[in-house]
Amino acid sequence: GMLLVAAGLLLAVAAGGRGSPAGEQESPPGSRFVCTSLPLDAAGAGCPLPPVPMQGGALPPEEELKATVLQLRETVLQQKETIGSQREAIRELTGKLSRCEAADGKSAAGAWKNEVGKGKDTMGDLPRDPAQVIDQLSRTMQTLKDRLESLEHQLRANVSYAALPSDLREMLQRRLGDLERQLLSKVAELEDEKSLLHNETSAHRQKTETALNALLERVSELEKGNSAFKSPDEFKVSLPLRTNYLYGKIKKTLPELYAFTVCLWLRSSASPGIGTPFSYAVPGQANEIVLIEWGNNPIELLINDKVAQLPLFISDGKWHHICITWTTRDGMWEAFQDGEKLGTGENLAPWHPIKPGGVLILGQEQDTVGGRFDATQAFVGEMSQFNIWDRVLKAEDIMNIANCSINMPGNIIPWVDNNVDVFGGATKWPVETCEERLLDL
Repeated sequence: GMLLVAAGLLLAVAAGGRGSPAGEQESPPGSRFVCTSLPLDAAGAGCPLPPVPMQGGALPPEEELKATVLQLRETVLQQKETIGSQREAIRELTGKLSRCEAADGKSAAGAWKNEVGKGKDTMGDLPRDPAQVIDQLSRTMQTLKDRLESLEHQLRANVSYAALPSDLREMLQRRLGDLERQLLSKVAELEDEKSLLHNETSAHRQKTETALNALLERVSELEKGNSAFKSPDEFKVSLPLRTNYLYGKIKKTLPELYAFTVCLWLRSSASPGIGTPFSYAVPGQANEIVLIEWGNNPIELLINDKVAQLPLFISDGKWHHICITWTTRDGMWEAFQDGEKLGTGENLAPWHPIKPGGVLILGQEQDTVGGRFDATQAFVGEMSQFNIWDRVLKAEDIMNIANCSINMPGNIIPWVDNNVDVFGGATKWPVETCEERLLDL
C-alpha cells in the first residue's frame, strides 16, 4: 500500500525542486520523475505550479514536511499488516511502479492512469512457492524502507528552505487521497475474489465428493450384484426346512394392479400340502395375494382375503410350471399347470384393485406385512423363474414359457438375482436348465 504513497511524495519532491523560485537550490541531476494517476480534471500535462508563493499563516515548511514524514512513518506501520495479507496487490503494484519509473514521465503517467481507469483487472499469476512469497515480501519491505530514507534525505537536502505553495499541497493531498481510495478499492476487490474463489473451491470439492460417493456406491452395488450364475436369471431359491424363518424376499414392490399373471417353476419336497409358494401383504390386508396349499386342502388363491380353489396337483416332488391369471373385471381367474389351462372361474374379489407398496415373500405366509410366519404354512423345496406381469397373459404365451420355447421376464417383477434376497438359511443355487426341468415332469 505504501508504494503508492511513496510514489506520490517522490513526485512532490521532484516537483517542489522544479518549481522553487529562481536562486533556490535545484534538485540534484540524479533525481527522477515518477508517474502517478491524475484526476480526470487535472490541468494539461506535467504539474504547472502557480507562480505566487505560499502566503503566511501556515506552519513553517520544514515543520510541515517533518510532520508529513512522521505521519508517513506511522502509516507505514499501520499498513504493514495490510501489505502482508495483500501480497498479490504489492507484487502487482511494485511491477507497475517499476515500469512507471523506467518510462518517460508523461507517457508512463498516462499508462498508469489508463490501467487504474480500467477498474477491475487481474493481478497476475499467484506465486506457488511460499518461500518465494516471503522473499518477495521482505525485498518489498526493504525497498520501501530505502525509498522512505531517501525521501527524508532529499527533503532535508533539497527543500529545507523552499516554500510549497498551498495549491500544490492541496493537489498532493488530493492525489494521495485518490491513490489511497484506489488501493482500498483494489484490496476490497482482492478480498471479494479470494472469497469467491474459496466458495467456488468448496462447491467444486463438494460436487467432486458427491460424484465419487455415487461412483463408490455404484461399484459396490455392482460387486454385490456380480452374479455367480451364468446369467442373472439362471438361479433357484432353495428352502430346505419347514420353519418360520427361511424365506426369500423380492426387493421390488407392486404398483396398483387391475390384472396380473404370476408364473413360477417349483419343486415341493414336503407333504401333505406344499405350504405357501408366495404371499403379498399390504398394510391393513396381510392376504392381498396368496398362493397356498395347507395340509390336505386343495391349493387356494387368496385375493383381498377372498378364496378360489385351484385344480392344481404339484406335490409329487417334481418340477412343475405354474401360472395364475386374474383380472378385477368380474374377478375372473385362470390356473395353468405345465402349460395347460386346468381351471377357470370368476367372482374372486371382483372390482378390487391390488393395492401397491406391499411386501412380496417367497416360501412363507405373512400374518403382518413382512412377518409373523407360521412353520405349518411354509413352503419346503425349490423355486425359480418367479415373474409377474400387469396383464393377463395369453394361453399360447404361457404354453411357450412352460415348454421352454421363449424366455419372457415379468414386466412388473422379473426374476433376476439382485432383486431377490434370501434369509434364515434359504440359499440361491444355479438352476437346472429349462429343458432339464421339463424332462422332470
